[in-house]
Amino acid sequence: MTVTAYSHPMRIALADEITDIDLAVLQGMWSVEQYLALTAQTNRLLEYTDGVIEVLPMPTDKHQAISLFLLLCFLAFVRPRGGVVFYAPLRLEIRPGKFREPDLLILVRSDDPRRQNDYWRGADLVVEIVSPDNPARDLEEKPRDYAEAGIPEYWIVNPLDETVTVLTLTDGSYSEYGVFRRGEEARSKLLDGFTVRVDQIFDAR
Repeated sequence: MTVTAYSHPMRIALADEITDIDLAVLQGMWSVEQYLALTAQTNRLLEYTDGVIEVLPMPTDKHQAISLFLLLCFLAFVRPRGGVVFYAPLRLEIRPGKFREPDLLILVRSDDPRRQNDYWRGADLVVEIVSPDNPARDLEEKPRDYAEAGIPEYWIVNPLDETVTVLTLTDGSYSEYGVFRRGEEARSKLLDGFTVRVDQIFDAR
């Protein structure tokens, strides 16, 4: 597997301020147990695929404003209906040996057995806000991953072109349910009746 370190370094310092780990020299050798132990000691976003750890960039103010706005929108809709919404950092198992950390994760039932304490074993809907350091991660790689995990709906919120793309799963692959732009309301197929104005998403402060 080829590992690309984008603008962020492949090093991480743990909370004890003493341990400094060079991730690059260990790539391909990390176990799931080591990954879980490492992520339990840092608030950095780390994703894992078959022995390789990727350090995600620190979210920007704009990213967090959008994330918070959507969290509150989904929470207001989902919680009264018995569901649950959480946000990164929270590990999501795609399959054995692969973990992602979506910006938002939703289950339509809060007692869904896939909701585990250390990490979720699935979700009904995930949201990613496209990062400018590597847009392909959210636009190309993660649709494959979330389809592999069997997640029924994936929202791609893209501040670069101010679109919200809603993908729905059919026969193991995603198709576009809708691409929503300013002046429109993004809507969910899974969450019947849930809509949010695109202008409000990208104007979030």
